[in-house]
Amino acid sequence: MNPAKFKQQLRMQRLGINDIEQFNKLLRYAFQVTDSDLVRFGWSDEAIKHAKYPILEQAFVLGYFYKTNLISQIALYPFAMNIYNKIYNIGGITGVATYPEYSGMGLMKELMKEILQTMRNNRQSLACLYPYSIPYYRQRGFEIISDKMSFSMADTQVPHFDIAGDVAIEGMIQRVEENHKDLIALHNTFAHQTHGALIRDELAWSEYWRWDVEDIMIAIYYDSKDKPSGYLVYLLENDIFTIKEMIYISEEARRGIWNYIYAHKSMYDKVVGANFSNHSLAFLLEDGHINESITPYIMARIVDIEQFLSQYPFDRNLHKACVCFIVRDSFLEWNDKAFVLAFDTMPISIKVYDLESYERFKQENVVHMYEIRLDIQTLTTMLLGYKRPLYLKHIGRLNASARAIDVLEEILPEGKVYFSDYFLVGKC
Repeated sequence: MNPAKFKQQLRMQRLGINDIEQFNKLLRYAFQVTDSDLVRFGWSDEAIKHAKYPILEQAFVLGYFYKTNLISQIALYPFAMNIYNKIYNIGGITGVATYPEYSGMGLMKELMKEILQTMRNNRQSLACLYPYSIPYYRQRGFEIISDKMSFSMADTQVPHFDIAGDVAIEGMIQRVEENHKDLIALHNTFAHQTHGALIRDELAWSEYWRWDVEDIMIAIYYDSKDKPSGYLVYLLENDIFTIKEMIYISEEARRGIWNYIYAHKSMYDKVVGANFSNHSLAFLLEDGHINESITPYIMARIVDIEQFLSQYPFDRNLHKACVCFIVRDSFLEWNDKAFVLAFDTMPISIKVYDLESYERFKQENVVHMYEIRLDIQTLTTMLLGYKRPLYLKHIGRLNASARAIDVLEEILPEGKVYFSDYFLVGKC
């Protein structure tokens, strides 16, 4: 059958609980999950399907059907994220999958556009995903916003801090279950003071634990006042201490957690793990000659620039001057505009123009304008702090005068995204 005629017979619709069998089948095919993989992770096929019920109940899942058969799908999780101490409603894109025989028809492109339109309607102004292909998602306006720093150290390099040192370690560690109230409350405290962290609700926590083996453990550090101030998620297996996540809200907790790891020294030969803070772990160690590697982790794209900027916490105001972002976005036409930001009011005023109207605005108004021309990918990574304006100008990712760059460096907050969560995207 001709592909064009075939597409005319397809229908796009939202998936419901009755579609769980087909949803799970397409995911397993796309991720190439075998029965042996499920056994290794302690899952049965029925358990996998049961675990996916919350997605179809709480997420927005969209698919293309041929007759009664699901052939392509995409899912959107409703999340909340701390962006420089402002809590944004965002979307986590996952479950991206198309059967290979239907690839090349533009199905996923159309599903993606519909999902982003849905996000815009819901005022979710940022979309995040874990990419299986960076070039594929860059073509759809996404850009890298965070890194994963993996490390490996020998048992002899694990730090140990004197209890009577310069920072008193007066608390103690307790191991807890994954649903412990102190763990959830501690992460909530951490996330509300950490740029880029997800504010984990029940759905986010369930995704956080989804593919962990049964032997994963959680330890919380309590200070001398019995206040939880740090936690460690880890696995001890085959003489390797694996750190999934370590967070702390005090230097005492950081040292106390490392002392806890050190206390296991007879049980491992090395410690491996991931660090999402964007700071080198080696600097904090007495023996810093460890193996560290950096890989891109999460990609994101601004879904609606006007919505996103209306919440954005600029560092300072510009009196009697405007900043204009002239943005190229070939995927979402409502972003392919000029956005004029006036800082003489609080909150700042944002006016949106097409390019022709913007040129007329400049001619008719006497105002000092700092123009920045860039694409949606560059705007996203810059506003989220992954790369600074001066660097982006040096590599040709944005076009602006030297003074406009200076202004951007002054008004944009500093700090890189902390993003330790993971939700599978899939393959098209």
